[in-house]
Amino acid sequence: MRYKNLEAPRKSIVIGIFIIFLVGSLMHFLYEITGNNPFVGSIAPVNESVWEHLKMLPLPMIGWWFIYYILRGDKYSIDKNKWFTSALIALVTSIITIPLLYYFYTEAFGVEIVIVDILILFIAVLIGQLLGLYSYKNKNGINSTVAFCIILLIVIVFVIFTFYPPQLPLFKDTSTGLYGIQ
Repeated sequence: MRYKNLEAPRKSIVIGIFIIFLVGSLMHFLYEITGNNPFVGSIAPVNESVWEHLKMLPLPMIGWWFIYYILRGDKYSIDKNKWFTSALIALVTSIITIPLLYYFYTEAFGVEIVIVDILILFIAVLIGQLLGLYSYKNKNGINSTVAFCIILLIVIVFVIFTFYPPQLPLFKDTSTGLYGIQ
């Protein structure tokens, strides 16, 4: 199937890198700004664990892909199967990239630097979006309902693990030694 204009979705995926990074960065402070609201804590980081910092990705990334599809899907004849498969690939890739890079640099060099942590978020979004773009351009995609259900399952896991985190290092707040929302 030929698309009316692949260039606009391609550009938007790249522009999305900066939007997702900015919104994701702001998510870091949302829980504290709202007075530790548990509802907000279900979608925003509630402590300094690596797991909680992963919550800076789903809402901005899912929001960006879904909103773009709603606003421009018909105009650019976007294939929803390919689009939402690409969204899923971007999200999963970004989620996997953060702990890989974080644990690599902290364990290999024995340091933790805030600017590097911020760069890791940017790099994770960059890699996720570019892999999503590659998927959109070159792959057929799975059924959009299946992709949407997997995305929803990821969100549900984040919410559950906010309130019932496994007692594993990934979920441990490095500053307090506590797990999940308190």
